[in-house]
Amino acid sequence: MKHLPNVSTLEAPMSADSLKRPARGLQQMEHVLYQVAAYLLVLAAVALLVTAVVELVTTWREGVDGAIVRLLDRVLLALMLAEITYTLRQAERTRTLSVTPFLVIGIIAAVRRMLIVTAESVGHTDLNSSVFMGGLLELGVLAVIILVFTLAGRWQTPDKPTSDKLTPDKPSTEG
Repeated sequence: MKHLPNVSTLEAPMSADSLKRPARGLQQMEHVLYQVAAYLLVLAAVALLVTAVVELVTTWREGVDGAIVRLLDRVLLALMLAEITYTLRQAERTRTLSVTPFLVIGIIAAVRRMLIVTAESVGHTDLNSSVFMGGLLELGVLAVIILVFTLAGRWQTPDKPTSDKLTPDKPSTEG
């Protein structure tokens, strides 16, 4: 007599639920990583702003111009961190990565660098100086970068019609 295998000891094919479990675990870990990174960026931005205010107060007597430039530098860096935090939140929420926040970060970084180059070149008034010419060239390149990033952001997010714009469906009622 042939023995039939015991059905209860046969391996059952993996269920769809058991296949999804590891993916859900990874997704939860990814969520935690996004949150931890976002909180660390927020803490860094807050620390940066507090440090900027303390530095402003302590260096104010040494020179207002330098203190303000350093303050702007720190504030713009904090804005970059805020934009990166926003990008992390959006990526985690929508499960997509958008180009626009990175363009905004690039624009802020370029403006930040422009402020630093301008502040550093204030003492170099010799128009034939290589330091002055190098600063001028860097400012030109940064201006082009800002223009390109702005246009790329504009192309990335096209205009949405507003109620005060004329559309082909709605003729003007003004006569």
